[in-house]
Amino acid sequence: MSDPLMRELDHYVVLEPAGGEQILTAAETLSWLESQLAGLSSVPADLAGLDGARARAERLLETACELEIEPGRAVQWFAVRLDPPGAGG
Repeated sequence: MSDPLMRELDHYVVLEPAGGEQILTAAETLSWLESQLAGLSSVPADLAGLDGARARAERLLETACELEIEPGRAVQWFAVRLDPPGAGG
């Protein structure tokens, strides 16, 4: 079961083998995962039973942090909490 605290986070760091890293909002991360899944020749078995790209991306976001896009190459995403300006500790 996924950690309910993860759903409260609004930003993710995404890492791509050739593209470095970027910080995306949760909505942007879902879209990014959808595009990563669309580029696969076959959907991972644990996602195949889900209806649609959005549902698959949501499941990945909730349960994983890596997707192999080709043998030996993977993309990764990690939830991060960004403090609002001036809230430093």
